[in-house]
Amino acid sequence: MNVLTNIKDLSGDIDPVWAGDGSHLPKWFVTALNVPCEEGYVEINGARAHYFRWGDRRKPKLLMTHGFLAHARCFAFIAPFLAEDYDVVAFDLAGMGDSEMRGEGDPTARGCEFAEIAEALDMFADGHKPTLIAHSFGSGAALAAVTQLPDAFSGTVICDLMIMRPRLMEQYWNSRRSSPGSGNPDKPNQRYPSYEAARKRYILSPPQPVSEPFLADYMAYHSLRREGANWTWKFSPEVFRQSNKPDEWRKMGERLVKAPGRKAIVYGGKSQLFTRDSGEYIRELGGGDIPMIAVPEARHHLMLDQPLAFVTALRSILSVWGSNTQRV
Repeated sequence: MNVLTNIKDLSGDIDPVWAGDGSHLPKWFVTALNVPCEEGYVEINGARAHYFRWGDRRKPKLLMTHGFLAHARCFAFIAPFLAEDYDVVAFDLAGMGDSEMRGEGDPTARGCEFAEIAEALDMFADGHKPTLIAHSFGSGAALAAVTQLPDAFSGTVICDLMIMRPRLMEQYWNSRRSSPGSGNPDKPNQRYPSYEAARKRYILSPPQPVSEPFLADYMAYHSLRREGANWTWKFSPEVFRQSNKPDEWRKMGERLVKAPGRKAIVYGGKSQLFTRDSGEYIRELGGGDIPMIAVPEARHHLMLDQPLAFVTALRSILSVWGSNTQRV
């Protein structure tokens, strides 16, 4: 089942609850949300999966997803800048954003989500091979997707995935930090008496300031839903019921290098999770042919720090790759 809600644009996302009168919002952001798009749900294994779609369906395909506990709106102000040249889909991973939980949420199941969404939205039609663009935790799922179906996708852009040398990762964990995907599946989501109370509890992981605070406000508001008189998080606690073994993260660099197909890395120049040393580590593992672009002044959540520079980095990679392998 494919349930569509055809909407003119996402200008309605600028709600006074988080944006006030909106006078402080930059023109580029407002313009991006006014680009025509489609919002809808597809039913996969009995659960609804939520997505947005921009651009011309005859163009080369881009399939995008987000990091852990985030949602597809992290690309709502990025994808419109790509829509002139591409058919762009951004989707919520199962149990996050507005997608219902399905499956176990293990790495294999997460990898399957890309093909499931692409198939449901006819992105493989006429021999098209979508390019995957994923952030953080979503990048690990993208690597699983191309490993499972190496001939289905035309390339993978990995955006600030946590990759460190094993000894540095141990140091990171020993400083009481956790890997993406950590949490208690049996703990119900907290409920808050007001939006303001909930907003105070919205914390990026890893914690960081953002160069564009209004984007953090936007992401926070759309991470929440009303439940009667209260507010609570959209994500399902079941997303924590997954394999999240330390060894899986220690080997992430090897997984990236061994994953089939074209790959590129975009990372924040000030990121804690992917650093210049991470790049050197990738090269030592045999990934010397993988292009890497550091976005200056950006941290892990690079689309919240330097969104337009992030767009430029994506455009550069896609331009170099071209569209000659989008069809078979």
